Amino acid sequence: MKTPPFRADHVGSLLRTPEVKENRLKWKKGEITADELRAIEDAAIAETVKKLESTGMRSITDGEFRRDYFHLDFLKELAGVSVTGGIEANPNAKVAEDGFKPPVLSVTGKLKHVKDIQVADFNFLKSVTTQTPKVSIPSPTMIHFRGGRKSIDIESYPDMDEFFHDLSAAYREEIDHLYQAGLRYLQLDDTNLAYLCDPKMRAAAIERGEDPNLLPKTYAALINSVIDGRPDDLTVGIHLCRGNYRSTWFAEGGYEPVAEVLFNEINVDAYFLEYDDERSGDFAPLRFVPKDKMVVLGIISSKVREMEDIDDLCKRIDEAAHYMPLDNLCVSPQCGFSSTHHGNDLTYDDQWRKIELVVNTARKVWGTA
Repeated sequence: MKTPPFRADHVGSLLRTPEVKENRLKWKKGEITADELRAIEDAAIAETVKKLESTGMRSITDGEFRRDYFHLDFLKELAGVSVTGGIEANPNAKVAEDGFKPPVLSVTGKLKHVKDIQVADFNFLKSVTTQTPKVSIPSPTMIHFRGGRKSIDIESYPDMDEFFHDLSAAYREEIDHLYQAGLRYLQLDDTNLAYLCDPKMRAAAIERGEDPNLLPKTYAALINSVIDGRPDDLTVGIHLCRGNYRSTWFAEGGYEPVAEVLFNEINVDAYFLEYDDERSGDFAPLRFVPKDKMVVLGIISSKVREMEDIDDLCKRIDEAAHYMPLDNLCVSPQCGFSSTHHGNDLTYDDQWRKIELVVNTARKVWGTA
């Protein structure tokens, strides 16, 4: 395949190298400057990109090495966004030893794109790869779902239509600047559409005054307002996630509740779907996927050390092909390996073996990665 998504693809984040982890902490303590940290990140990214390319992977990211969180580092750079508080983790999964929970955000003023957020990072990535550089940014829905109307300042936005308008405009400006810099492969990371597959999450949305049956349509309209009218050579994918903080998860449930809207009303080119265990349900919702769209099956877990069997993976891809054409399918890990700087409970060796397994599975099924 000449254009993304590729038969073997990945979601984006990679385990931070020891140098990056140690020096990011030093930077937070004021022991080194931001420029010194960036030079260390540059070196680690350049080395990691070479390693990623050596596996046969053609979709290349910077591993999100410059971020603490897959979403907050981007969103907090928009004027009008504030970061506070914490979120409930899955009570059955382990949390940080210190009881730490990831923070959340709220809208405390008018939303506006006031500076480029990912352009400099993309320019560096582009300079160190011979393959297709991909940038992952949080879906615009991430600003709305967790708190709903209550997390959006009523004085700034008495009218929610104006909120969605300003949010869309801010995103379009950033994406336009990335495209002008040369980006041709963009991924939106979206937990909320997957959360709306979970009965408990749907009930919580009702408690916040939202209609979980209408939210997917609201979010489809928001995402489309960001990406519609994009250049023909800009591929946009969306990744659905049920939580990935330190190998934990927050939601469960198959795609059926959102499938029709997800696949037919959101104008992306590709879907990166979690399918690593029973929490994601079966492949039946793929029957709604139009013939002109691609699905990247996340059937290799980035959460656990155990290696999947390549023959089992091939069988699962065949099962998915009962519902949509095999030619419209690809394979990847179900999520990143380090959605936050903490990373999942795998070793570096585990991570690279999993990425190699993605490539080898693609070659076995389609003859190419």
